[in-house]
Parts: sequence; C-alpha cells; structure tokens
Amino acid sequence: MLKQFLNFKLSQKLSPQQIQLMKLIQLPTQAFEQRLIEEMNENPALETGTDNEDIYEKDEFDNNEDYDDYNDSENIETGEVNIDEYLSNDETPDYKTQVNNYSDDDEERESPLSAPISFHQDLINQLNTFILTDDQRDIAEFLVGSIDDMGYIRRSIQDMVDDMAFTQGIYTDEKTVEKILHVIHELEPSGVGARDLQECLLLQLKHKTPTESVALAIHIIEDQFEAFTKKHYDKLLQKFSVSKEQLKNGVDEIEKLNPKPGGAYTGSNKITEHVVPDFAIRIVDDELELTLNGRNAPELHVSKDYQEMMKTYKDSKDKSNSQKDAVQFIKQKLDSAKWFIDAIKQRQETLFVTMNAIMHFQQEYFLDGDETNLKPMILKDIADMVGLDISTVSRVANSKYVDTPYGTKLIKEFFSEAMTNDQGEEVSTIEIKKILQDVIQDEDKHKPLPDDQLADMLKEKGYPIARRTVAKYREQLDIPVARMRKKM
Repeated sequence: MLKQFLNFKLSQKLSPQQIQLMKLIQLPTQAFEQRLIEEMNENPALETGTDNEDIYEKDEFDNNEDYDDYNDSENIETGEVNIDEYLSNDETPDYKTQVNNYSDDDEERESPLSAPISFHQDLINQLNTFILTDDQRDIAEFLVGSIDDMGYIRRSIQDMVDDMAFTQGIYTDEKTVEKILHVIHELEPSGVGARDLQECLLLQLKHKTPTESVALAIHIIEDQFEAFTKKHYDKLLQKFSVSKEQLKNGVDEIEKLNPKPGGAYTGSNKITEHVVPDFAIRIVDDELELTLNGRNAPELHVSKDYQEMMKTYKDSKDKSNSQKDAVQFIKQKLDSAKWFIDAIKQRQETLFVTMNAIMHFQQEYFLDGDETNLKPMILKDIADMVGLDISTVSRVANSKYVDTPYGTKLIKEFFSEAMTNDQGEEVSTIEIKKILQDVIQDEDKHKPLPDDQLADMLKEKGYPIARRTVAKYREQLDIPVARMRKKM
C-alpha cells in the first residue's frame, strides 16, 4: 500500500555573508588584523587611511549610515546595474569605522614578537663544540631531530637505527648510537635527550657540583625511584639510614630539577604567543570604563578610483561588451568592499556590547578584583541582556582577552555555573574553587588533607559539596591528590 505523508521541517540557513561575519566576530585582535590584510590584498576597491581634507568624527558605534543591500547572485544583468548607487555626492565618499575613545596619539605598548633561535637549532649548534667525524655528526643530528619539545627521546635505540638506515641512508648499530647519545646528554639544557623521567633527573643531578645532598639524591633516583614518586619517605629513611633533615635536603635537590628541560627553553620550537588584549577596563572616579582596542577599528573606505571607473562607464555613450564585463567586475569589488566595511562595524558593535554587558554583570569583581565576588554567569545571561544568540556570545568569550587592573584575563574565565550555599544563596563555582585553593594552600604540608576532609572544611565554611565534587574541582585547578602534596 502506498501512503503519503506531509512533513514540515523548519530549518535556518545562514547566508555566506552571515557566516563570514560570525568568523570575523570570533577573531581576536591579531588574527583580525591578519584577516584585514588578506581582504585588502584580495580587493583593490577596499582602501585604508584617510585624506587630510576628509577627517571627521563619528559616534563609536553609529549605525545611521545606510548601506545598499547586496545581491550575491552572479547572474546580474549589466543593464540593470544602477550606477548611481556606487557614486557619492560627497567629494570624498569614505565609509569609515572609528572608535572615538582611541586617539592616533595613543602609544601601542605591546611587546614585539621575538624570533629567537629554535630549541633544536641551538642543540645542533652546540654539537660544533664536540670533535665528531662526519658519520658521528650525522647520527648526532638525527638524534637531536628525534628529541621532542619537552626534551625527551621517546624512541628505542633499535627503532632509530632502523629509521636512519631506511630514511637517511645512515648505516650504524645500537652500540654506536648509544655512544653518540652520551654526547647529546652533555648538551644544554641539562637533562635533554633523556629517554624517561628517571634518566632526565639523573642527568641533571650528575651535572651538579657533588655534595652530600646531591649524592643522596642520585641514590634515591637510581635505587628508590618508585618509592620517591609515591612519597614513601619512611621507606627512604629506613633504606638509606639517614636523618629526616638529610633526607629533606636530598629531596630538595630533586625538587629543584626540571622534569621538562625542553619545555622550559626560551627558544623552543613553539614561539610564545604575545596576548594582545581586545578590551581594556579601567576604574575612573570609582566607575568602570570600557574601551575596545583601537586596532579593531581600522579606517576603511571604498576606492575613489573604482568609483571614478563607474562614473566613466555611466558617462560613456558607447557601452561595449568589454565595458559591461568590466563594470560587472567593478560592481562585485565595490559590493564586497562595502559589505566588509559594514561587517567590521557590526563586529565592533557586537564585541563592545557583549563585553559591556559582562563588565556590568560582574561589576563588583571588576571594582575590587576579588574572585570570590564573581557571580554565577552563563552565556544565556549575557545573550539575554544584549539580544544576541548564545553562539555569538560564545564566539566573543572564547577567544578574547580583557586588560583589567588585576591583569589580562580570558573573558570565558568569568563564566561559571551556580551552586547553592548553606544560606540558600547562589554562588559561583569560581568562588568555591578559590576557597578550595586557599584551604589547600594553608594546609599542613606534612599532613595534607584528603578530599573527604576538604569537603568537610568547605561545608564548615558554608559550601556543602560532595567529596567527588571536591575531587573534580581539585583536578580542574591542577592540584594533585593529598599524598602527592606531602612535604618533608
């Protein structure tokens, strides 16, 4: 039997321009600048800067300037193009986006990006101080190339021997590679080229000036590494027949070592990212003042040359096919330029109103910097305040930074879920984590508190949360379990 059903399906499709706008909103300041450069390179109808005779002020987010609706269709009849839409009565038809709280006289006090020598290149350079044959140097450079960003070689000697033969045409044996590996272990930073944590710590200890404490530390790592990692100090005291003070000195030597010698190297392969705040919050006369980084508000206008070309076409009596093709190209570039300028205005407005709502929602925190004053706040709270989609607020919060009197903060860190204290009041999970962190910081490190006792202490302070919740928050704060927090 053939049955017919009528189904209605409601779906929302974003236009390509809406998708592009969402991508622009998501970009932080530095990425936005790069995107602007790309657009300028691709569209000659888009220009930046102003003429001296055309400097005028606008409200920060003035939306009174009307723009044409643009048709994405590629099949536009040339004869239907209204040339007047692309010409302006003004002498200089600039479509600019400016923020009136940013002055050209303001100095950019941002740290420049440095280009230090890479971690691996520095190791290669250090090999020049050793007397090596060509074959030995080839092997040494291969071993350096096998070191990961944390400073470790995590491959077996046999695997590297095989890999050198198949990929580099270097034929050697395990004994030779082991010998060259000892050369790698002489490089700085100390501990580089180790195959595991135990070897890494030993290499660093053996580079230290020999003392009684260093000798004990070497014995601990060589003979009782597992007991040390589990902090079984009583077993170590019994094994080495030393006093608590002597053991403490030995353990202190180990705790000074770097378990990730490559990661701490300033010239690592990963260039440190310099965060450029997208916003700044200042306290002026006990009031909060929000500014948007001026680099998010470039001065843009549509090319006069392209408008002149449109005018020339309009005034021309003989409109050939080649001229019609040209005007189609010009129209496309002008449409794209106008849309991009308008999109930047919308981006500015979205960023500003979203951060402004967050600032007022968390006003108490921004006035004094006390994290316990952060209110529970979810994306929907801000979306409802500014009339935007939750996804739009998320795009702003997840990728933007704000410069505050208390340091530069990632905006998404101000969002948190709510929990109820013993007074029936809603408090932020950020507040509870801060209290938990303070409790752990003040604990007796000789007898650190397990999670159930931490839960009891939080309950006494008015935060009735379960032990498993304490464990979850502790892990989110990157704080180890009680046994691992124990000190001598």
